Amino acid sequence: MSYVDQVLDRVISQNPAQPEFHQAVREFLATVRPVIEENEEEYRREALLERLTTPERQILFRVPWVDDKGQVQVNNGYRVQFNSAIGPYKGGLRFHPSVNLSIIKFLGFEQIFKNSLTGLPIGGGKGGADFDPKGKSDREVMAFCQAFMQELYRHIGANVDVPAGDIGVGGREIGFMYGEYKKLTGLYEGVLTGKGLTYGGSLARTEATGYGLVYFAEEMLKANGLDIKGKTIAISGAGNVATYAIQKAEQLGAHVVTCTDSTGWIYDPDGIDVALLKEVKEVRRARLTEYKAEKPNAVYHEGKGVWSTKCDIAMPCATQNELGLEDAKLLKQNGCIAVCEGANMPTTLEATKYILDNGMLFTPGKASNAGGVATSALEMSQNSERLSWTFEEVDSRLQRIMVNIFHQVDAAAKKYDMPGNYAAGANIAGFLKVAEAMKAQGIV
Repeated sequence: MSYVDQVLDRVISQNPAQPEFHQAVREFLATVRPVIEENEEEYRREALLERLTTPERQILFRVPWVDDKGQVQVNNGYRVQFNSAIGPYKGGLRFHPSVNLSIIKFLGFEQIFKNSLTGLPIGGGKGGADFDPKGKSDREVMAFCQAFMQELYRHIGANVDVPAGDIGVGGREIGFMYGEYKKLTGLYEGVLTGKGLTYGGSLARTEATGYGLVYFAEEMLKANGLDIKGKTIAISGAGNVATYAIQKAEQLGAHVVTCTDSTGWIYDPDGIDVALLKEVKEVRRARLTEYKAEKPNAVYHEGKGVWSTKCDIAMPCATQNELGLEDAKLLKQNGCIAVCEGANMPTTLEATKYILDNGMLFTPGKASNAGGVATSALEMSQNSERLSWTFEEVDSRLQRIMVNIFHQVDAAAKKYDMPGNYAAGANIAGFLKVAEAMKAQGIV
């Protein structure tokens, strides 16, 4: 049995009932197989893949808190510190009812290579809880965040592990957790990113993942003789990634016609109104039905179906495995030329294979979604220097990072005779840097 197959069997047998984690490892190993086979004897001897696919530390804890009725509630908290070969653990916290160990491990594993691609000194980690902030009062959210941090603070630090936000964790949640961390430790340090501007946050952090996605897509299109200007784009999601991807794409002359939330989706032939979307989702914290109520030309659809929209480019920005094989077939049938991932692993393995086999361009989330963590690392730099950079300076650095990531990915794909296969290129480029760092630091 080959080393790759042996390691995949090991991951599946040692991590039962963790399908998302299995999927992430399977996709990664399939694409880096040529690199592994070149170095199989050395990697096998040093158990490099076994060490890479096993987290350095997995922290599971209970989070008891009191709701507004005086009832004690209990949630499950997680932090998986996956790999610190190139820097302190870095990765978001997700608060959502679907959160479990499999999802946190898949996200943490992907984060290793995403962070490597940024060129910045940050390792991979992820965390969260099966807590749903939707429908909770600010006091309840504060109570939960403080209880969550009362355990997490023991395991993080500015030079150890620097969490950020993810689904369900925005500026409000980061603020509550940072206040509790500071109270517990007495330290005012850059231990969380995504902070408010009044206490160490970075300009452009909110926009970064969405902007970075579009910068990456723009560079990929240029490399293939295409222009984002004038293209019709279908986007899923209505959080930070989707909202600011819509904003940047429209600034660059594209026409974005969709967005989604957990109950349905909007098709707006006039183009998504970003100001209204932000009002509905960020201020009112309401459903997209309120967008439709103020835009008579827009059409609201219950449930799924956004990928049936005729478009040139699809940007899945909501959650994992939201774009399946049938969706990919519909996109191809409707003339879509590119799928650019804004979320973490939003395209299933079967859909990804179909997209690549049918000549569509594809950007993997670990590359095109890296703008958020890159700007989080820039926030860490500003905190260390006790400085605040301008929006334009951060945005300019972000754009350079995303353009550089594309060219790393493109070069790796070409080197291993897979030109245009950016999924393989991203995994290979991200892996090589981490592998070299792990080998240099010995068996730890």
